[in-house]
Amino acid sequence: MGQVPPTHLRRRVLRALLAALLTAAVVAPLAGAARPGIPAPPPAALPALSPSTLHSVYAANRANARAAARMAATHSAPHRSATDRALAAPSRHLLAFDGRGAGQVTEVLGDLVQARHIAVLVPGSDTSLDTYARFHRTAASLYADLTHRAAGTPVAVVAWLGYETPATVGTTVTTTTRADEAAPRLRAFVRHLRAAAPAASHVSLLCHSYGSVVCGRAASGLAADDLALIGSPGTGADSAAALHTRARVWAARGSEDWIAHVPHVRAALLGTTVGFGTDPVSAAFGARVFDAAGADHSGYFTPGSASLANLARITLDEPSEVTRA
Repeated sequence: MGQVPPTHLRRRVLRALLAALLTAAVVAPLAGAARPGIPAPPPAALPALSPSTLHSVYAANRANARAAARMAATHSAPHRSATDRALAAPSRHLLAFDGRGAGQVTEVLGDLVQARHIAVLVPGSDTSLDTYARFHRTAASLYADLTHRAAGTPVAVVAWLGYETPATVGTTVTTTTRADEAAPRLRAFVRHLRAAAPAASHVSLLCHSYGSVVCGRAASGLAADDLALIGSPGTGADSAAALHTRARVWAARGSEDWIAHVPHVRAALLGTTVGFGTDPVSAAFGARVFDAAGADHSGYFTPGSASLANLARITLDEPSEVTRA
């Protein structure tokens, strides 16, 4: 057999590496799913979401969270039990709750029935019930800024942890697999959300990190007015136009965000996609790029920051007030 040319050898090594990456991306989550987890009851049976059923939905999910807290305590999982108990408090407004496995929860801050401007936050990797307090702080930071700016106009923020996020250190975070699973759930959620909110409400999706991949995959048919991609590795699309959305598409990346060093490539491999394509803040992508100043990857919702101010302006439908990068 003749010597393999160096170029062909590199291609073989790359294919082998990508195949190993994909195998790990598929096998590792399945192996993890097979391990016993913290027990919790199945999600509560809920009525169709509407202004008249909203309080019943909140009450049913709080009751489910209380039951989950008791089961977690019995299973010697005090951290999870404390998280569940906090979510079961009378002041918490849960549109959805599932304490099983990594857990999922959707929470409303504000009065959804009256809200004229609604922001839906879509989180990135390593967000679960065990890290939910961090995600809630993000939502609370935005809600505080919005209520300050809105001058009495009702607003709401929805923290949507409606999918199983990938781990930051792992292989699933390099593929669109989790985003493809989450996309139809996100579309359905926004449709249901509009059924409970005023008809003229302005709905913005603020999508962080891997959450921007979810929003990119969901964009076609998504009933949103604005789509903001922050700290994004890409969306799986070559351009904003390729998202096929009627929403205005925004993008931002802070100067201290490590995501800038992620290669913007995309390759189809064995039925999935590795990498996320064009950089959303590049001119080639065609989004409305706004100022995030010196935000790091976790700093886009820091009180007083340029990025938080601009995300609030997008939510409040003030595009002319958004400062550009």
